Amino acid sequence: MKRSTNTEVLDRIHALMHGLRRHLQDATRQDGEGLGPMEARCLGFFMRNEGATQSDLVQHAGRDKAQIARIVKALHERGLLQSHPDPDDRRSQRVSVTAEGQALQRKMQQHRVRFEKTMVAGLSDSERNTLLALLDRLEANVGE
Repeated sequence: MKRSTNTEVLDRIHALMHGLRRHLQDATRQDGEGLGPMEARCLGFFMRNEGATQSDLVQHAGRDKAQIARIVKALHERGLLQSHPDPDDRRSQRVSVTAEGQALQRKMQQHRVRFEKTMVAGLSDSERNTLLALLDRLEANVGE
């Protein structure tokens, strides 16, 4: 079937991302113990990048340094993150997720897993593998 627009792939990807974002925001409100969406993303970043710095998060997220500093400070105050000096550069702090933060992040990850299962329901293993291969190609095309 011929599609009517030149941006249908982009439109579909946008719709999927919007659905994921909405689902994760709902999950954060439900089980995130008051975390905002950016706080949840920040916690997830440090969970995946143990010992990263705030500067690493600024570069990854493309956000303002002051905004990231406020979010990291709030997560520290809630006992979800902790910092320690970088052994190679005492001016820099390495950030890690506390046990409480890890438990909260695992809860949020369960929502992501459920959403993915819903999204790929009905796909065969072959179709899922094809989808992953196509997504890999799309990522390579845009240099991600």
